[in-house]
Formats: sequence, C-alpha cells, structure tokens
Amino acid sequence: MKIVFATGNEHKLEEVRAILSDIAEEIVSMKSAGIDVEIVEDGKTFEENAMIKARTIAQYTDALVLADDSGLEVDYLNGEPGIYSSRYMGEDTPYPVKNQAIIGRLQDAKEQERSARFVCAIAAILPEKDGVRKELCVRGTFEGFIAHEIAGGNGFGYDPIFYVPECGCTSAQLTPEEKNARSHRGDALRKMRALLEKEGF
Repeated sequence: MKIVFATGNEHKLEEVRAILSDIAEEIVSMKSAGIDVEIVEDGKTFEENAMIKARTIAQYTDALVLADDSGLEVDYLNGEPGIYSSRYMGEDTPYPVKNQAIIGRLQDAKEQERSARFVCAIAAILPEKDGVRKELCVRGTFEGFIAHEIAGGNGFGYDPIFYVPECGCTSAQLTPEEKNARSHRGDALRKMRALLEKEGF
C-alpha cells in the first residue's frame, strides 16, 4: 500500500513513517508524489483543516491520502495559538521568536495556569471502492505545560517550550522514540492505524 501524506514538513513525515511503516510499503510527501497545489486552510477546527488538505490532495492521486493539522493550545491564552500555530506572529517568524513570545505572555501565570496541549487531527481519504472514497478523521492530544525557558534540541516547532511533567523535561529533550510514544501525532496516528486495519489495510 502507498500512502501520500499531505505535507512538505520532513519532521512530520519521519514521525508518520516511524508509526505506519509496517502497514504501508511506501509513505511519500505530496511533493514526492508530484503534487504541487496550493491548499487554502480556511477551516475553523483542526479536523476541518486536515480534511480540506486530504480532499485537495485526493483529487490528484488514487493512493490512500493522509493529512494532518496540528498545533499548540495554551489555556492561559484562551487556546492560542491553536489552529493558527504555524502562522502565529507571521508564517516567516522563526520558532525561537514565537516560543520566547509565548513564554513572555505567561510571565505572570502560576504553575497550574501554564497548562497546554498539542493537538493533532489526521484525516484519511481511502482508495476508491465501489465508486466511493471513504473518509476518516481522528484526533490525538499531548498534555503538558509551558516551560519557563526554551530547552532541548530535538523535535521542532513549539517542542522546546512544551514541558512534559512525567518526563521532567521538554518535548524537545525527548528522543524521537520517546516523543512518538507520547505525542499528539503519535496518538492520532495509532488511532488512524486502528481504523485503517479495520478497513482491511
């Protein structure tokens, strides 16, 4: 089975391959599949945006299509940056700047007020069967807190400020294997994997 994952983010692709490699012979990015199309993410939820991406890419391939939309929700900031995580403070703003800005906005927050979570919605468009392409969607979460300082060189995005209490470190200080075992994307991918196995994949 071939999976086309609607992303240009190699970090995400590595995580997907680590969790789904044994049920798919090939997992490729949309670019590797020769698909170059602009996707307008105008949904109001992670699920809506993931499905928009999946449906767009499914127009160009008969393969199983997966797409994700993910982000960081900070409770003290009323859920920001949420679905705008990648565009927070502007798409071209480096993550160290975004991370420091979030830490700054929480300078008066008490410890329990620093609660946050990563959210990942994964949508799937299955290959055509009896003239229909079935759609699936799942959500995974990763609970933690916003750290007081940036720490760790692994991961990407907001990982260096996402403190994982049971590990005593940030997500960026975990090994890829440790992160995949706990992360929002790992959680969502395992749920999607279970659904795909029910579908006979």
